[in-house]
Amino acid sequence: MVKNILLFLAAGFLFTYMTFAVAYLNPQAGKNTICDTIQVSVVDTLERHYISRNEVVNMLKNAGLSPVGKDVSIINTSAIEEKLQENKLIKRAECYKTVNGKVHVKIYQRIPLLRVFSTKGNYYVDIDGEKMPVPRNFAAYVPVASGHIETEYAQTKLYEFALFLQRDKFWNSQIEQIYIEPNEDVVLTPTVGNHQIILGKIENYEENLDKLRLFYEKGLDKVGWNRYSVINLKFKNQVVCKKNN
Repeated sequence: MVKNILLFLAAGFLFTYMTFAVAYLNPQAGKNTICDTIQVSVVDTLERHYISRNEVVNMLKNAGLSPVGKDVSIINTSAIEEKLQENKLIKRAECYKTVNGKVHVKIYQRIPLLRVFSTKGNYYVDIDGEKMPVPRNFAAYVPVASGHIETEYAQTKLYEFALFLQRDKFWNSQIEQIYIEPNEDVVLTPTVGNHQIILGKIENYEENLDKLRLFYEKGLDKVGWNRYSVINLKFKNQVVCKKNN
């Protein structure tokens, strides 16, 4: 008895699945159904709002890819995704259509990691190390790097340094600005204290920041955070300081 019930349920499930598969996977499904709307959702709009639904719709219209008014069977969702992903503010676009004439687009925005001001341009480097344009009417709260910065340097060494800062709770809250000298020495401006930090070459950042953290704990906590104007970490096993006048 129980076996017969299970077989009946399995048969019902199989029938439902096959009906669904035919409706959605059959090339004939959706023919002569006209797309009446495009539904756009943008992920993380509360934190990052530099791509809007209207901008997505206008991008597709300008490229001749707007699905509205077209037969669902001829709408090329891959072409829509590729066109949207040409926008450097968009990390990924997903597009699919349904047999009832709807086209859905889901937008994943890029996540800024670092703001760069240099003679080579003004841009963000995102969490994946990609160069990202500065959106209109939006500013991300991330460290700012300026000075003599080549784009390759920004997307490699500086990107790795910014990732380290982001992942370290203390340094993420402590480092506000990064300046790159012509010789590629790194100078940091902290959020706490009226001093500058000469980090030296960026390749040694972990060792030198460990040294600085120890100096903060053993030194500045005792003499005060405004005692020095410059803290120099370039020299091995040393912290060289310049007193405020």
